[in-house]
Amino acid sequence: MAHDHDHDHAPDHEHQHTHHHDHGDLDWAEMAPHLEAEAELYTPLYERAMAWLGKKQTEPGLIVDAGSGPGVVSALLAEAFPGARVVAVDAAEPLLERARARAERRGVADRFGVLAGELPGVLDDLDYPADLIWASNSLHHLGDQRAALAAFAERLAPGGTLALLEGGLPVRFLPRDIGIGRPGFQDRLDVARADWFARMRADLPGAVDVPEDWPELLAGAGLRPTGTRSFLLDVPPPATDRARACLVSTLTRIREACADRLDATDAATLDRLLDPEDKASLHHRRDVFYLTARTVHTAARIDAPR
Repeated sequence: MAHDHDHDHAPDHEHQHTHHHDHGDLDWAEMAPHLEAEAELYTPLYERAMAWLGKKQTEPGLIVDAGSGPGVVSALLAEAFPGARVVAVDAAEPLLERARARAERRGVADRFGVLAGELPGVLDDLDYPADLIWASNSLHHLGDQRAALAAFAERLAPGGTLALLEGGLPVRFLPRDIGIGRPGFQDRLDVARADWFARMRADLPGAVDVPEDWPELLAGAGLRPTGTRSFLLDVPPPATDRARACLVSTLTRIREACADRLDATDAATLDRLLDPEDKASLHHRRDVFYLTARTVHTAARIDAPR
């Protein structure tokens, strides 16, 4: 199924991040506009997260966006840290082409590079260690998350920071009772998505179950946890066209991935919400909003003196 970033690929986040295990059946050229639109919608959230990171990190020389997708966040990192070189890393070449084009448009191409390959091994191809590695909803696409974190940690310069965006709150976009179907539709959709996500993880090559205590996992990778903070994205009703378009795109992917996990009533509600001819759809309703949070966990590489 196509990515629904946030979880980056759980049906719901499209986030920006693309991953290997399903490259075979994903058309990245087709996915790219959705990944870009969603990351653009989340720009205010990312900018607040970067301002927070900027207070922890002396001006980084090299920033790596690990699982960059089409580079929306990579370009924001280049703008937030004007002294840094940014490298967008992803397994999907068509997305990296878009990242390069975006860097040109944003005027940061002179300090912007791309690196194609599978995480985490491709990080060995970096010319020198990174001062900041940003990994947004990319880790959960790797079977062995603990091993991947250790590999990320090895690519950090002493004093460098790993910023891991994983978790937060599911997107809320409609009130509890929407006048069609059974009230509480979104809660049941969350259950279906969580089930899908668990199956996606279980099917990854080399999948290892680990309790997702991110600060503990970062410490286990030899890093010193330096903070966890969540950032809100709040688009009130009636939602903007951009937020509506992202919801339609995300829910279309959820329908493709999770339809067999919904009962007939909820499946019918989902169909109506996605039908542009239906006045009860996301395209026309005035009560549509977009409310979510993303959580960033940071940790620093502290090497003992030799």
